[in-house]
Amino acid sequence: MLAAGAATRFGAPKQQLLLPQVLARLAESPVDEIVVVAGAHAIQAEGARVVDCPGWERGPGASLRCGLAALELGVEAAVVCLGDGPNLSPAAVLRVLEAWRAGGGDVVAAGYAGARGHPLIIGRPTWDSVPDEGLRALPVTLVPCDDLGAPGDVDSPADL
Repeated sequence: MLAAGAATRFGAPKQQLLLPQVLARLAESPVDEIVVVAGAHAIQAEGARVVDCPGWERGPGASLRCGLAALELGVEAAVVCLGDGPNLSPAAVLRVLEAWRAGGGDVVAAGYAGARGHPLIIGRPTWDSVPDEGLRALPVTLVPCDDLGAPGDVDSPADL
């Protein structure tokens, strides 16, 4: 889970406010371990391992690389979600994971109204090619998740 940003648009560290709900939803999904990537603010994440990313300011890809580097050698893929998506559906995690396991490609993402969203799966062969700006530039297989609802994106207090 990426939660390293400064939350400047929110006006205060939003991570501690939003993480419990996102962690609870992620815990209902079929993931083996939850790793939260921190950066600008200290994070407490019950039930998860927190990884500090000193290079978080370079972009979401830098934060993602920190999280991926913390995973065990035998891990074949990682589920990626955002710490500011409180409506994450555990069923979307399962759906995207199943598509990846069925050969959907190295990057498989939930799609909402045809647009790429979270969660997404990134297979190990792609881990070394994550640019600082994140995964947007990499080819992706979309898995329709409109029926599950988008995870949300809390940028300001009004988004709550």
